[in-house]
Amino acid sequence: MHLTKEGRQEIFAKYGKSNTDTGSPESQIALFTTRIAHLTEHLKANKKDFSTQYSLKKMIGKRRNLLDYLKAKDIEKYRELIKDLGLRR
Repeated sequence: MHLTKEGRQEIFAKYGKSNTDTGSPESQIALFTTRIAHLTEHLKANKKDFSTQYSLKKMIGKRRNLLDYLKAKDIEKYRELIKDLGLRR
């Protein structure tokens, strides 16, 4: 995978409560967003990689479910996260 251990810890430190906070929805959404961006770039170069395309769609769905959960749980954190990550919503 393109993301190193240090890169993941940096994402968790920025969006979670600490660099080991892997369970909070904010940190998981941020991690999914970086992985989605990487796979999107891969698919631009490899248009016929259908297994990656399927994985990307599943990942987008998981992020969508986490975003819906965060929106229902805490609308302010949801709005802040959407703004920080630059997601359309």
